[in-house]
Amino acid sequence: MPAPAPASADTRRPDRTPLAITLTLAAMAAFALMDGLSKVLLETLPIPQVMWVRNIVFTVVAIAILRWQMPSAPLSVMARSNRPGLQFARGLLLMIESAMFMLAFRLLPIADVHALAAAAPLLVVALSVVFLNEKVGPRRWAAVAVGFVGVLLIVRPGFAVVSAPMLVALAGAALWAVYQILVRLASRVDSAATTSLWTALVGLGATSAVGPLGWVTPDAQGWALLLVIALLGSVAHAMLIAALGMTDAANIQPYTYTLFVWALLVGYVMFGDLPDRWTLAGAGIIIASGLYVWYRERVRLAEARTRAASQIEERTP
Repeated sequence: MPAPAPASADTRRPDRTPLAITLTLAAMAAFALMDGLSKVLLETLPIPQVMWVRNIVFTVVAIAILRWQMPSAPLSVMARSNRPGLQFARGLLLMIESAMFMLAFRLLPIADVHALAAAAPLLVVALSVVFLNEKVGPRRWAAVAVGFVGVLLIVRPGFAVVSAPMLVALAGAALWAVYQILVRLASRVDSAATTSLWTALVGLGATSAVGPLGWVTPDAQGWALLLVIALLGSVAHAMLIAALGMTDAANIQPYTYTLFVWALLVGYVMFGDLPDRWTLAGAGIIIASGLYVWYRERVRLAEARTRAASQIEERTP
C-alpha cells in the first residue's frame, strides 16, 4: 500500500513552545533561588565543600536522566569521546567558573553579579569569530560595543574604585563565555549524552579533590540548605534540557534574561538588596544588546534558509 503523505509540523506534533518557555522561566527562578540560598550558606561553609555536595547530587540526577533516556546504552559507551581532552577542559573550566561566581555571590548582591553575567552572550559573539570561524556583521559588533558600555556603567571606572568583587564577577562571565564556546566545539564531535556525562563526572572528580579539604560539619539547617541547593540546581538543569527538547533554542533564549529579574527579586526579599541606578541602567543596556544580537542571529538564519531554498528551486528541473 502507498505510504501516507507526510504530515505538516502542526499535525505531526503539537506546538510545545509555550510549555518550553514556562519551563525556562521556572528554571531561571530556580537558579536565582539557588544563588540566594548559596549566599546564605557560604557565610558559614567553604565554597569547595558546597560545590562538592552539589556535584554529588547533580551527578546522581544526571546519570538517572541518562539511564531513563537511554536504558540500554552502557555508561561506558556514552562516555566515549572523540575529543576527551576538550571534554575534560570544558568540565574543569565549568568548575572554575562556578567557583568564581560563588565567590562573587559571597561578596556582592546577587542581582549585581547577574547584571555583569548577562554580558556573557555578547562575549560569546566576539569569541565565536576567533574559535568557531563564524562571521559577525557590523550590527552585531555594534551591539557588542553597546553592551560593553553597559558593563562600564556597572563597574564605573573613573567614578569610583573598581572593586575586586566586580572583577571576580566579570572574570566569571568571561569564563562562562569561553565555556559556551567549548560546548559548541564539543557538540561537533560528541553527542549531547556524552557531553552531559563528562560534565557530571569531571565536576564530581574536580570537586572531590578539594571539597573535603577544610571540611566544616554543617548543622541541621546547613545540611538542609545544601540538599535544597543541590536539588534546585539539578531540577533547573533538567527543566532547561526538557525545554530544549521541546523547541528550538532560539525560541527560549530571550527568556533566559529573566534570570536577572528573578535575582533582583530574590536579593530584595532575602537580603534587602537593590542595585543602584547605574547597575540597573547598565543591566538594561546589556540585556537589550543581548536581545538585539539574538534578533540579528534569527534574521541571519532566516535569510540563509531562504537563499538555500531558492538555490534548490533553481536546480530543480
